[in-house]
Amino acid sequence: MRIARFTTGGDPRYALVDGAPGSEELVVITGDPLYTPVQPTGEQIRLDDDSVRLLAPVIPRSKIIGVGRNYADHAAEMGNELPPAPLLFLKPNTSVIGPDDPIVLPDWTEHVEHEAELAIVIGKVTKDVPPDRALDYVFGYTVANDVTARDAQRADAQWTRAKGFDGSCPVGPWIVPGLDVDDLYVRARVNGETKQDGRTSQMIFDAAYLVSYVSEVFTLLPGDLILTGTPAGVSPIVDRDIVEVEVEEIGTLRNPVLRRH
Repeated sequence: MRIARFTTGGDPRYALVDGAPGSEELVVITGDPLYTPVQPTGEQIRLDDDSVRLLAPVIPRSKIIGVGRNYADHAAEMGNELPPAPLLFLKPNTSVIGPDDPIVLPDWTEHVEHEAELAIVIGKVTKDVPPDRALDYVFGYTVANDVTARDAQRADAQWTRAKGFDGSCPVGPWIVPGLDVDDLYVRARVNGETKQDGRTSQMIFDAAYLVSYVSEVFTLLPGDLILTGTPAGVSPIVDRDIVEVEVEEIGTLRNPVLRRH
């Protein structure tokens, strides 16, 4: 099952995505599936209908938790040691954009990079859960790009400015519940050229451990996102680039890059 959030010009709605790539249909459902049972309305719309615009499948009401250096090869390429425990940071919900929305580069940075990631979508109020029960609190999984102003990250003692600016968290194209995420490929392409190509099995801390660990620090609320880290191969993105982030069995998140002149 794939759950999308979309608009045809009015208020955002939710739908199940049915069909093979290139011939998908949106089976419109009532309400927000994070809070109400999935109930089709009977309306169906082709995904390629000109009136359809996919939105970020979730806008966290509370928070986005990033996990730094969760792939050994990425830690190595950045010249960092492996963390003894998950390295957490926060991104505001104002950083979220959806499929095909532009990543607008701030005028205060000259070096912005993509970071392809599997994202966990929390489905229930979650606090102090053990790893063996942690995935029971997960609604599903989506694709994220933890866009980072690398020069600001190096200059600042905290990562807030580097990772929290508007548009620094593209998410989509939809949420997939019930997915086994132990060994999925995670890839990024810039202008069609593959830059990152890793697997979730290479994560230092797996999805269940991350949910458990984060729940010891914060109470997680429905719709909160946990970004699980990025594999090696991060590279700069510049004005007019097209960035695609793909996670196996979920889909591809595409965003253009713009710098306002």
